Amino acid sequence: MAFSLADVSLAEAALVAGTAFGASIIGGMAGYGTGLLMPLVLVPIIGAENVVPVIAVTALFTNASRFIALRAAVDWRKAALMLPLALPLTMASAYGFTRLDNRGASILIGTMLIVLVPLRRWLSHAGFRLQGWQLMPAGGVYGFVSGASTGAGVILISFLMAAGLTGPAVIATDAAISIAIGLAKASTFGFNAALPLPLLVFALIIGCATVPGAFLAKRLLDVIPVRLHTLMLEAVIVLGGAIVLARGLFGR
Repeated sequence: MAFSLADVSLAEAALVAGTAFGASIIGGMAGYGTGLLMPLVLVPIIGAENVVPVIAVTALFTNASRFIALRAAVDWRKAALMLPLALPLTMASAYGFTRLDNRGASILIGTMLIVLVPLRRWLSHAGFRLQGWQLMPAGGVYGFVSGASTGAGVILISFLMAAGLTGPAVIATDAAISIAIGLAKASTFGFNAALPLPLLVFALIIGCATVPGAFLAKRLLDVIPVRLHTLMLEAVIVLGGAIVLARGLFGR
């Protein structure tokens, strides 16, 4: 059924805006959050088939505001290594997202994210680092998953942490990469009629609600020690993996 703004009640609009604001604060501190939290309120309101295109647009707002708030911390070299494969695979995956069965992929991704933190710690003790050319295929993996799903930011955050980034540098570099990914993703949906004007307007409204959260998150990041922030990121990655896994196991 086609989406219409008239179908959204004032209470539903307030719920979506409030969730978007809260998710942007979490995302501004952890590097992601919107893609995992927003579907919980969006699916009943706009339908599951519209969630990925809408979040592709709103993510541009959240990531742009994070980038502006933390732009001095961006690791441009790592971003440049990850994007060449990430961009085309994002577009290919976004093009085919309506034909993909994501249940099995969600189970696999969720399981891997849950075990990623202890694995990353073990590899760190063994001297393992994700660096140099290894970031290129890592970007490709992230791009492919991101194109056809929401919440894939946990994968990018995990890769950036494995590449040695900590604190604000993780969030800032994630934002820079995600802006490029978001533009590729949103344009692909737009060219393939998956983002009609009413849905685009709705996405822009949600995006505006996310902007203040990034700057509030920056103030919180300024007073949190790097080690504590790293522990927080690890906890959120495990939680995100559990949410993705549950979505694959119990979602319809």
